[in-house]
This record gives sequence, C-alpha cells and structure tokens, in this order.
Amino acid sequence: MKGLENYSFTCLERFLRYVRIHTQSDPHSLSNPSTARQKDLGKVLVEELQQMGIDDAGLDEFGYVYATVPATTVKEVPVICFCSHMDTSPDCSGADVKPIVHTNYQGQDLVLPDDPAEVIRKSEHPDLAAQIGNDIITASGTTLLGADNKAGIAEIMDAANFLMSHPEIKHGKIRILFTPDEEIGRGVEKVDLVKLGAQYAYTVDGETAGSIENETFSADSAILKIQGVSAHPGFAKGKMQSAIKIASEIVANLPKDRMSPESTTAKEGFIHPVGITGSVEEATIEFILRDFDEEELINQKRLLLAIADEVLEGYPNSQYRLEIKEQYRNMKSVLDKHPNIIRVAQLAIERAGLAPKLQSIRGGTDGSRLSFMGLPCPNIFAGEHAFHGKQEWVSVQDMQKAVQTIVNLAIIWEEQS
Repeated sequence: MKGLENYSFTCLERFLRYVRIHTQSDPHSLSNPSTARQKDLGKVLVEELQQMGIDDAGLDEFGYVYATVPATTVKEVPVICFCSHMDTSPDCSGADVKPIVHTNYQGQDLVLPDDPAEVIRKSEHPDLAAQIGNDIITASGTTLLGADNKAGIAEIMDAANFLMSHPEIKHGKIRILFTPDEEIGRGVEKVDLVKLGAQYAYTVDGETAGSIENETFSADSAILKIQGVSAHPGFAKGKMQSAIKIASEIVANLPKDRMSPESTTAKEGFIHPVGITGSVEEATIEFILRDFDEEELINQKRLLLAIADEVLEGYPNSQYRLEIKEQYRNMKSVLDKHPNIIRVAQLAIERAGLAPKLQSIRGGTDGSRLSFMGLPCPNIFAGEHAFHGKQEWVSVQDMQKAVQTIVNLAIIWEEQS
C-alpha cells in the first residue's frame, strides 16, 4: 500500500527490546496484575507511544496500557481496537531471554546455542517450509522467546508508529489495549470497556501468517479436593486412606486414547490435569476442561465425577468435592452476529499479499472474553509459532505482514464507512 513500500519497519527492533523484559505471569498470585514486572514493559510501551505523539497513552493501576491513534477522517467510522497481551506463559521460563536472529533461513535445523539439545527441526515445525529466505527469531535454548505475545505488541506499536507519521492516510479513531495476565486466563478481568470506547476489536495473537481465528475452545477450570484419612504409618493398617493415592488413582483412570491433550486434535476436547498437591490427609488436583461445544464441558464434568465416585468406592471413609469455574467461552457465537468484522480482516490480509485462512484456536485469547463482554473481537495472526516452550520462533517477514494487515484494517474500516 501507499507509504508502506518505502517504510522502514520498526517491529524487529521493538520486539528484540520487549522480549528482554521479564513479564511472566503467576497463576497463584491474587494481585492485579499477577506480577508487578508486567508493568515494566507497560511503562516502556507508554513512553514509546508518547514519543510517537500519542499523548493520552497511559498505564493504569491494574497493568493495562490504553492509547489512542487519533482519527484522520471526517467520516463517522467505528472505533477499532487492537489488543495484545504483555505477559508470557508460566509454562516455561521467561527470564533473561536472549533472542537470536537467524538471517536468510535456508531450511536447516536451528540448534539453540545455550542448550544444543534444543533443536528446531524443519521436520517437526512444518511452517518453517514457508520461511525459506526469511529471518527467523528464536531464543537461545534455556527460555521461551516471548513471541506470544510480544510479536503482537511490536506489530501494533509499529502500525501505530506508521499511522502517526502518515497523517495523510485516512482512518478512524484507533484504540490500543495491552493487557496483563492473558496466559493465566485473567487478561481482561480489570479492563475498562467504557474507557476503551471501542465498537470492535482484533487481538493480534495468532500463529501462521494470513490466519484469522473466529472460534476458540470453551473453557472451565476444575479443582477436585480429596479428604483422606491420616494415621501413623506404623499403625495404619485398616485406618489410613491416603489422599495422595486417591488422587493418583483418579488421574490414572482418565481416558488415555481420547479426551487428553496428547490424544486429541482439531475440534476434539480434553480433560487435562495441570497440578497435584497434597498430603496423606488432603490432596488437590487441578484440571482444565476444554471443548468447542459447551455441552461437552458438562459431559467432561460428569466423567470426572464418575471416575472420582468409582475410585472413592474403595475408600469408604474418604470424600471429595469438585469445584468448576467458568474461564471463557467460544467466541464464534458472538462473532457470527457481526460478519463484517471477519470480512474486513480477510480483505486486509489479501491487501497485504497473503491468502486469508479462517480457522479455530485450540485455546483462548483475550478476544474470547472481550466478545462476551460486548466487544466483538476475533484474533488475527502475529506470526508466533511453538509458543510456551523453548523452541518458540517467529519470522521478521511475517511480523511485517502483520503490521501491514493492521494498517490495512484501519484503512478499510474508513473506506467502508
């Protein structure tokens, strides 16, 4: 598009800065944000936004960054928000990230130098086949990279920089939102939608270049608390009923060839134990329940209850309690009522020279919650791959395509108003 052909993209430099800032969230923290370090990145982003001339950029007490790219048109255009999250996953260390840029990738396996046992193999990462000649960014082998979702942040920041430096390009009011704690399911708990003032939004947190995601899992958390019977182990015969052993039996009785993350794909849901803690007297199993069909979550709960009941039959003096908490729901039911949001995204991706691909997420985004809070919000690609692990990677060229797509979205909404 006009202006971008000679534009010096800044997303790479921004991304390399952002991933060095430790922003890992903590699911066990009760504070907002869950870790104060997420605000370290927030402060950097606010300063950079203000340097662009975005005077209202600010960081609130809960760790949210809000900012506005002012409209450059007299038309009445819907206010569009672009959103990404600042935290990285608790699943893998996000401290002391050392990003490496592998220029002019030619299909070779990428050995990560700080742990040569970590090898990003083309045979295991099929999306690398489309990256020949591109520049691949990885971590060094001991941490995740943080492309999920600092790639999205860098892309939104670069698009904002472009629009602020090209006021001749017509677009409506653009709102920017950077959230904490998305990785622990609390990314929009404290968001102020009145303050945000957007009609539609796009999270920039997807994988393959060209992808649009309009469907997510529906998700619940489940906590199963077991009360056993403790006794001195030297005199425990006929008395002790170990809560640890009960918990172990329940987990062992979960389906192995279905309804587990390691045995499902596409639209198949799962029950996933994510933690066990306890003692002989008390034990707790934490689960996440996932399915695209909300009714199947009810069936998963029934299965958990049936397994627990069967196991507890062998421990008549013990008992359990199952607590279910809703996390997020499949956003497709909301987005189907606003089809133009997807149509505009498809056109924006086409204008960036890519083939749009509509697909589902085997997970969730801030957009899941935002959609049900009254802000319809699909997810578009950021280019991140193999997230939540040491083999995470992203290509510079895919990031630049995401910047183009964001700019195109701003332009097309104005054109169609």
